[in-house]
Amino acid sequence: MLNLFESRIDLDADMIEHISKEIAGLSKGLGIHKRMDEKVLLRISEFQEMTMLLRENIFDKQRVVSAMLRSDKFEPLEHEKLRILIKDINSLLEHTAFNFERLEYLQDTFLGLINIEQNKIIKIFTVASVIFMPPTLIASIYGMNFRVMPELNWAYGYSFAIGLMVLSSMFTLYFFRKKGWL
Repeated sequence: MLNLFESRIDLDADMIEHISKEIAGLSKGLGIHKRMDEKVLLRISEFQEMTMLLRENIFDKQRVVSAMLRSDKFEPLEHEKLRILIKDINSLLEHTAFNFERLEYLQDTFLGLINIEQNKIIKIFTVASVIFMPPTLIASIYGMNFRVMPELNWAYGYSFAIGLMVLSSMFTLYFFRKKGWL
């Protein structure tokens, strides 16, 4: 029975090692990929689920081996093997805890990168809308139907309005660049 537990604990150790290598590969790939997609987040979630199931399995083994250690049906030589098994199980539990922390770090990093990408997109839309606000104001003023607007009878009134719109956009763009917002 002890040999069976030893082989199962060795198998658990191999599975944890495999998951750790996969997590390391995912971690390296996270910096390489320029385009973030939900596949990475789903992969992180899969690793979290696998690690959680493995951890539950190891906890069950720990309870059984602890009960066997307290039992008087095993000889002193077997008690030493049981103590070694408990130490192995504890090291596996520590390793799974490390994997959980690493996966949480990866998940936070991934979500942070997505947040940065979204902020860049929102920034572009905001700048575009602010740049077109002054020309819209000017166009709306000159689109009003008043009898007395001096520029309406002026030969260069249309060119003046268009020029004013372009200048207001350029000034807004210059102001944004000077402040370092672009």
